[in-house]
Amino acid sequence: MKKLIVIATLALAPMFSAQEMVTKPVQSYQTAQYQAKKKAFVDALLAKMTLDEKIGQLNLPSSGDFTTGLAKSSDIGKKVEQGLVGGLFNIKGAEKIKAVQKVAVENSRLKIPLIFGMDVIHGYETTFPIPLGLAASWDMNLVQQSARVAAREAAADGINWTFSPMVDISREPRWGRVSEGSGEDPYLGSEISKNMVYGYQGKDLANGTNILACVKHFALYGAGEAGRDYNTVDMSHVRMFNEYFPPYKAAVDAGVASVMASFNEVDGVPATGNRWLQTEVLRNQWKFKGFVVTDYTGINEMVDHGMGDLQQVSALALKAGVDMDMVGEGFLTTLKKSLAEGKVTQAEIDMAAKRILEAKYDLGLFDNPYKHGDVKLAAKEVYNMENRNIARSAAAQSMVLMKNENQVLPLKKSGTVAVIGPLVNNSMNMPGTWSVASKHANAVNLMQGLQANFGKEVKFLSAKGANIDYDAKLEEIYAAHGKKTDRDNRSKEALLKEAVDIANKADVIVLAIGESAEMSGESSSRTEITIPQSQVDLLNELKKTGKPIAVVLFTGRPLAITNIKDTPDAILNVWFPGSEAGSAISDVLFGKVNPSGKLPMTFPRSLGQVPIYYNAKNTGRPLDQKLVDKCEYQRFRSNYMDECNTPLYPFGYGLSYTKFTYSDVTVSNANPKGNQTVQASVTVTNSGNYDGAEVVQLYIRDWVGTITRPVKELKGFQKVMLKKGESKKVTFDITPEQLKFYNGDLKYDWEAGDFEIMIGTNSEEVKHSKINWTK
Repeated sequence: MKKLIVIATLALAPMFSAQEMVTKPVQSYQTAQYQAKKKAFVDALLAKMTLDEKIGQLNLPSSGDFTTGLAKSSDIGKKVEQGLVGGLFNIKGAEKIKAVQKVAVENSRLKIPLIFGMDVIHGYETTFPIPLGLAASWDMNLVQQSARVAAREAAADGINWTFSPMVDISREPRWGRVSEGSGEDPYLGSEISKNMVYGYQGKDLANGTNILACVKHFALYGAGEAGRDYNTVDMSHVRMFNEYFPPYKAAVDAGVASVMASFNEVDGVPATGNRWLQTEVLRNQWKFKGFVVTDYTGINEMVDHGMGDLQQVSALALKAGVDMDMVGEGFLTTLKKSLAEGKVTQAEIDMAAKRILEAKYDLGLFDNPYKHGDVKLAAKEVYNMENRNIARSAAAQSMVLMKNENQVLPLKKSGTVAVIGPLVNNSMNMPGTWSVASKHANAVNLMQGLQANFGKEVKFLSAKGANIDYDAKLEEIYAAHGKKTDRDNRSKEALLKEAVDIANKADVIVLAIGESAEMSGESSSRTEITIPQSQVDLLNELKKTGKPIAVVLFTGRPLAITNIKDTPDAILNVWFPGSEAGSAISDVLFGKVNPSGKLPMTFPRSLGQVPIYYNAKNTGRPLDQKLVDKCEYQRFRSNYMDECNTPLYPFGYGLSYTKFTYSDVTVSNANPKGNQTVQASVTVTNSGNYDGAEVVQLYIRDWVGTITRPVKELKGFQKVMLKKGESKKVTFDITPEQLKFYNGDLKYDWEAGDFEIMIGTNSEEVKHSKINWTK
């Protein structure tokens, strides 16, 4: 009861004001004076270090057997004391971290502090929506704010390095890790990437509340063949630079402190040992100044790739440009031998150690190694009410209304509501995948949120109705990392009967179906991206009651829901909303928040369409648009005999409780020249009955190029709030910079010609105008 009272006091949090947002990478440590001082300090320290101590800085083990009372005597403690550890990860808690830091700075010869990393992916203990969900908000202030809250909490608890943001572009919903990224689009992904970096790192890494960001996974991890995790990637360099590289580069341009290598191969060489990636592109072309860390045992895994034994692949990684070895200890155990045999150079080891020491200097650890982590501060800063309010607001804004016939939503604040589904009363799954530090058991589940926020006005009845899946063994796999699905061992007939009996007593049904948290995420590839049959059967049985049904869809990926789309009256995609899931869902269901989320990734009609994405290229035999719209087949054209070309829900799609109408597009100059700026405008009107926010999206098509160009590309967006009846003119400035792309020679430039300007509510529903731009 106490918990419900706390939940009931939550209020929606305001967003950061403009002056609180970091809008450009102007960190204090970029000044020439600071850089000179850092260089002198690090060079002097390197001169004092032995070879073993230098290699030790490149070693990033997991915390292993470390406990606070056994800091010195543990295996990790002994290695720290000997100077054989540069940092630790997967250690949590200010007291623990301070104890092991004390060993480093008081017992080791040179007293070099450690850095402490953790997968703070979408929040620390206060958990925000999964990254794919947060991307659906299309709100960059909100994105940055989520990273800011996560940084403050993590830093207060001793963490000073996060392995985030994950910015891998993916058009492959079978790949479970789409849940960790920002979807299919390089422009949206780049905007999110840089704002996550700003949120984590701020303007001053040394102030004790900011942490090192780590952009990952470099590179192309989201393009694995067949959607199978860790699988082979093969693509042209033109595609890499135009479609997959931009979010990584955006993070580098924003000043990201570290980069994580990916597991996959690129051009036949695993990314962890790929010098073209780590040195030629990252450092020489993009001027990255930070350090590169492997993914978990990434060096060791090159042995299975067929690149040699541990000594060979460790040398390969160092020479490629990797600076820090996560867990595998290939550097620690082989580099000394490789140096003696001439397989690596002293300069290469020194450079890697230097980059790690520079990061520690930027964090201010040499001045105060204990600045991150304070038990009293953590008690105030971590998982506090203010942060939970922000998470609740973020969750509500990330939800995408995909269907709403007969205005079933928002629900009336009266009568009886049947709340049915396998995750209705399950708190453990609400934070979603990669919620390492989350207080899972404390997350607000759907039933708790509804009861706490509207229980005085509405009668709620609850039933499970079905298990996640009929297959008990599969459900065991889904219940990874302690996120139990609370499988009910009653027969399916008994579960269905209970659900139908409750539904018959209600005015409306809220049906929560979809995936459980760990059905997406790392090592969670699926060959079928549909809702399990157990839940489909539940929906179909409830449909027979004749009661209105609003589906609350939990998912970490785009699902092919063609078989259930027409059955319910409404579908609200809530992703996995985080700590305040139930409260945020109830806010949207009952209209306290008008949904404004837009899909950052296309939802296919069927698996056979995958990969399907909005910014595809035309073929030489495109299907006539009238036939596309009618879903009709034409032989000798690029289409399917048994399926439409169009998606179930396009990129950028999302409904509202109100209605927005768009005027035609006007352009300030239809014949611009050179570096002129063109203003493209529409007037958006809220013509419905609710106040609401709309994401106005700008797309551009380059009709003729020296290489083929996509049918449209996102080049801008604005989220605008409109009161009912209100109109606003929304204007986008277009310059040649937005027309640039990498041509066949990988030269980044724009080409004169005809361009189509499209502005609308999603990638398919747009208004058009044309311009001819000359040089």
